[in-house]
Amino acid sequence: MSEPERRDPEDVLAAVDDGTDPQDGPARGMKVLSSDTFSASDAVGGVRGIVESVAPGMLFVVVYVATGQQLMPALVVALAAAVVTVVARLVQRQSPTQAFGGFLGVGIGVLWAWRTGDAKDFFAYGLWVNVSWFLGTLLTIVIGWPLVGLVVGLFSKAGPLNEGGSWAGAVAWRQDRPLRRRYALATVPFVALFGLRLAVQLPLYFSSEVTWLGTAKLVMGVPGTALALWVSWLLVRGSTAPREQPRPLPEQ
Repeated sequence: MSEPERRDPEDVLAAVDDGTDPQDGPARGMKVLSSDTFSASDAVGGVRGIVESVAPGMLFVVVYVATGQQLMPALVVALAAAVVTVVARLVQRQSPTQAFGGFLGVGIGVLWAWRTGDAKDFFAYGLWVNVSWFLGTLLTIVIGWPLVGLVVGLFSKAGPLNEGGSWAGAVAWRQDRPLRRRYALATVPFVALFGLRLAVQLPLYFSSEVTWLGTAKLVMGVPGTALALWVSWLLVRGSTAPREQPRPLPEQ
């Protein structure tokens, strides 16, 4: 039997990101946690990734306000912007995964708001995504399998994405209690990010403050993700470096 094909790290994160608006889920950007240097632009997909993430939501808010809070024009423009990002990637023969994730998220938001006739429901799917990430990241800390540790292990030399690596090597850090605590602490910024988003945006959603809700989503989306990734990177930097073995005591 032939050896199983090694999956590219980008493909692994792409699978996590599918169906998720890049503003809401940080899966792809978490690869930066295993890097020696931090690039905020790379962490959020570069300039193009930022544009693809924020354009549909920003245009929805702008058109909604400009048309006197008319729902349908705002929905059409937001969906059109998401379609353009996918088509542009396909035409240029680039991977459309990130754009497709955003398109699917926008499409669900458009359908949700169209069915209910309430503009605030354009953002309902994103709120549920944040609820899922908040509970999921918090749970990984509680059960002793912090998300950051899993990501760093996945991309480490001992992880399954590298030649000669394995899943056992990816979670070897769990045998090191200080390192396990370190990864748990590094996961806290993500718990805080999703919790803060919900604390700010849910009251705006339930009070039907659509303009402020859209603005909060934009401000707390890509910038918030980049900040959480940077703080987490600072906490894990150097954690994959080989540990110095204790020197044997000199013979008496």
